[in-house]
Amino acid sequence: MRLNQLVKNYFKWMAVVASLTIATPLYAEVVTKVIPYRINNVEMTGYYAYDNAIKGKRPGVLVVHEWWGHNDYARKRVRMLARLGYSAFALDMYGSGKLAKHPDNAKKFMSEVLANMDNARLRYKKALAVLKAQPVTDAGRIAAIGYCFGGGVVLDMARQGLPLKGVVSFHGSIGTKTPAVKGKVKASVLVLNGADDPFVTKEQISALKQEMKNAAVAFEFVNYKGAKHSFTNPQADAFGKKFNMPLQYNAEVDKKSWEKMQSFFQQIFK
Repeated sequence: MRLNQLVKNYFKWMAVVASLTIATPLYAEVVTKVIPYRINNVEMTGYYAYDNAIKGKRPGVLVVHEWWGHNDYARKRVRMLARLGYSAFALDMYGSGKLAKHPDNAKKFMSEVLANMDNARLRYKKALAVLKAQPVTDAGRIAAIGYCFGGGVVLDMARQGLPLKGVVSFHGSIGTKTPAVKGKVKASVLVLNGADDPFVTKEQISALKQEMKNAAVAFEFVNYKGAKHSFTNPQADAFGKKFNMPLQYNAEVDKKSWEKMQSFFQQIFK
């Protein structure tokens, strides 16, 4: 009797294993692809990722790069978002081939974009359309995150009233010549800032808080004590040393800010 029971239990467990194998495909993985697109005869290169183990549509997240350009760091964040269950797309604000290796070039590329904000807005609106067009993207649930220069870009997206659930700025620029207007902003706004970032002044922080209050925006500002500019990028220390810039990676704040973003997404996408 005991032997018969063991045999029965064995087959029961084998059935369970078989069902799990069917439910979770062996080929499940984060799928990535480079997506070229064009804007006014300028070729752009985006990077897209999603987890094919998840069935059906899921929220989408745009990722806007630092002033260095669309690089491996932006793509890394896209893959991280895909593993969290999002449909993620790193856009290109500069155009294919424009990738800075020196601050002088980065400043030049960034200034060219900011000098023509109408064109800049056309670029991120086109990227939004590309993300929405992906088969697994829930076009009604989209957010955007940005780093440094990209942080300023996603704040502008919110100010311009793009149909986003929310935006998250990581150690981003916060000043603007076109402040938010009450009734126009559709997105909730989360700004994650380094308290020791010399590129963001107390006056700018006060102005941003007042701007968001006047525009009745769902807004949160987090100031991480001891964090400097580019606190999420592990390459920040090397860049800072090489170019004598106040950049510094902070592993603890990197982790905390990423977790804060996840909580924010859970709120806006529920």
